[in-house]
Amino acid sequence: MGSCSGRCALIVLCTFQLVTALERQVFDFLGYQWVPILANFAHIVVIILGLFGTIQYRPRYVVVYTVWAAIWVTWNIFIICFYLEVGGLSQDSELLTFSLSQHRSWWHEHWPGCLHEEVPAAGLGAPHGQALVSGAICALEPSSVEALHSGLQILIALLGFVCGCYVVSVFTEEEDSFDFIGGFDPFPLYHVNEKPSSLLSKQAYLPA
Repeated sequence: MGSCSGRCALIVLCTFQLVTALERQVFDFLGYQWVPILANFAHIVVIILGLFGTIQYRPRYVVVYTVWAAIWVTWNIFIICFYLEVGGLSQDSELLTFSLSQHRSWWHEHWPGCLHEEVPAAGLGAPHGQALVSGAICALEPSSVEALHSGLQILIALLGFVCGCYVVSVFTEEEDSFDFIGGFDPFPLYHVNEKPSSLLSKQAYLPA
């Protein structure tokens, strides 16, 4: 019963986490945030592995998902610090774009209710058709939106870490109990030290 409840909870959590990761991936693509795009792609792959491992009783895949959940929490803490400019970080830097574009995020450039001031690209600044935003006045700061997105990811990842640890422990206990009753042993325990020739001779002398 505990295995079923833990598996069902992790399956639902992974499904919701996959939806939120795809949503974040879309907006990172629109904002040309290449480093988060790669991180989101790895995150989606690991979620699928965790979902597969949970459904198919593969504890190794669930372990990979659990370890990644801890890494994902660390990554999103960095994203929060980046957009809130904590510890000397600046969201105006090109750290998340590999210096391939001067965009900051889709939310910063298209957040509803913001008044943008666009300036033409100078020199080799941005590719053709990609406007730069020099300033914006918003009711809610886009950096706060990014921080809220990362906060949601941290919450889901922490829940996934706890559920993953629980599911792995349940799977391990079930495997140990199944091994204990000889579920994976093709021969009985008292035949382990006997040679095949002795077994054949015993069968030959059995009464008809």
